[in-house]
Amino acid sequence: MTPNNHNTQTANLSQYGSGSYLASDVTVLLDIVDKDAVADVPVSHKEALIQSGQRHYSDMLTLEDAPSAMHEQLYIEALEQGKAKAATDIANLAYTLQQVFQPNVNNESPLILVSLVRAGLPIGVLLQHALADTNSSYALPSIHYGVSIIRDRGLDPVALQMILNNHPHSPIVFVDGWTGKGAIYQELAHSLEAFADPNHPNFANIFHQGMDVIPLLTLADPAGVAWLAASEEDWLIPSGLLNSTVSGLISRSLYTEPELGLHRSVFYDNLIEADHSLAFIDCIDATRLTLSILSTPLQCLPTYKQPRYQTADLIDTLAAEYNITNRNRIKPTIAEATRAILRRDPECILLASAEHPDTILLRHLCAQRHIPIRVLGDKILPYQAITLIKQRATDNE
Repeated sequence: MTPNNHNTQTANLSQYGSGSYLASDVTVLLDIVDKDAVADVPVSHKEALIQSGQRHYSDMLTLEDAPSAMHEQLYIEALEQGKAKAATDIANLAYTLQQVFQPNVNNESPLILVSLVRAGLPIGVLLQHALADTNSSYALPSIHYGVSIIRDRGLDPVALQMILNNHPHSPIVFVDGWTGKGAIYQELAHSLEAFADPNHPNFANIFHQGMDVIPLLTLADPAGVAWLAASEEDWLIPSGLLNSTVSGLISRSLYTEPELGLHRSVFYDNLIEADHSLAFIDCIDATRLTLSILSTPLQCLPTYKQPRYQTADLIDTLAAEYNITNRNRIKPTIAEATRAILRRDPECILLASAEHPDTILLRHLCAQRHIPIRVLGDKILPYQAITLIKQRATDNE
């Protein structure tokens, strides 16, 4: 549907912002609203509203505060610890994209990276920088957008149509930071069903890897659902430890009915002094360039036509053991478990190891907030951490 205030046929996408990123890094297709116009809902109240079915999580926000000094320090340590892996992974992803798409893209029809807001944004910016590196062996014409996706409500169709109308001959790859249970993959697949008819004018933009192949790229894919991922490891992705302050100062997106326009977001201008968004990109970029100078071998990564859902049985087992009827209360991966502690009301944290260095922040937050920890060993692998959300009402989320 064409919204009242956005002409998707003739939209000048450069009019949209980039958060705290550079305009050349990304165009974020969100309508920015004033944070003073958004109800600031306390976490415990939000949890009750979500679980009772009174409100959807994308209809409200708990406004962010600046991370604590301890949180900042743990992020800095994680960045130092993980920058080489992140840089290597980005280089390998860029090289694989270059190998796959070089025959079919050019300056007139570049590869379109569509990052899923918010976790996809830092990864998409890093890929955009890597593909723009003309001194590398993986340079490829590309343009980067950020688009909202919301569980139960899907990918923003207005934003996607704007991109398709502006780039009718370009292939699209969707970018996210990691996979947890695979819920966002399923949401993305559902949102793209409308384009799955080979006679659809935009079929080739999306299903360029084959019928029913959802072109989702992630840095880490423990759930085993991505078309392309750097690894299936649950590791301490530094950008997963912060929220807006490593994602362009953009809030989690708020839902808007398609006929009314784009999904909405708050820009946290009050957190500018705490913002790491550009510094994170600069750090990983510099490390990637160092690897290039050292002639570190590049790897063409495997791609998958269909999801493997390799952790589905584990999620089913946990749901049965903890009497959880709503899978949305299970938040696997270090990144999702950490974000759930910061944004939700946890019942407990499950860890594979009591002393794993990648879960230091998680354990710090648990001690700070008196959240119980249960160490289950290999039972929860490949995940290192899982947060179980406290049940506040009948499971209707």
